[in-house]
Amino acid sequence: MSAMRLLVLGAVRQHGRAHGYMVRNDLEFWGAHEWSNAKPGSIYHALKQMAKQGLLFAHDVAPSTAGGPPRTEYELTDKGEEIFFALLREALSSWNPKLDVLSAGVGFIVDLPREEAIALLRQRLKGLEDWHDTVAESYVPAEGAESIGHIAEIMELWLSAVDSGTAWTRALIERLEGGAYVMAGEGEPFRAVLPEGVENPYGTVPHPGDAAAGGPRRGE
Repeated sequence: MSAMRLLVLGAVRQHGRAHGYMVRNDLEFWGAHEWSNAKPGSIYHALKQMAKQGLLFAHDVAPSTAGGPPRTEYELTDKGEEIFFALLREALSSWNPKLDVLSAGVGFIVDLPREEAIALLRQRLKGLEDWHDTVAESYVPAEGAESIGHIAEIMELWLSAVDSGTAWTRALIERLEGGAYVMAGEGEPFRAVLPEGVENPYGTVPHPGDAAAGGPRRGE
């Protein structure tokens, strides 16, 4: 599973309609360029590919008053909406997704009803606990780690990572059960998007009206 598809679909969905500059700016505002492959070229490529696949509808819009070529704005199709939620549910319920996939899932967790989000996280928690028990029983020798040499360090590494993931998942479940965050159906959820014209303090995206920076090309 690719974090990029979930990130881009979710970012477009938050705006209703968004062009590549807006998606890129939001993802950099979230720091996704630091913990995932959400780099400029990958974002624009994902937008165009998902439009070809029928997950996004592409609208050609007139040039901005600042000048420059026409842009393409994207919005989710019904199929895109379905795929977004399928990816989101998989990211939150799987016990061993890549960290960027889990991070993307957490970024959009408020798009789910509270009870569903908790149920998905409990599914993840059970997977973590089951895996831990299997490994502990099968690969941790009763006679001591010396019997398998330095290979024991590998299992210790994985057990440590699973223990950390288990503790984090339990804590998030407890926070959600305690009423943390505004979830779907409870009101207007928090949207980590920048208002139009506000400079991104964490990003590297030039303003589209900045001729010196070149601005995004057509289709971005």
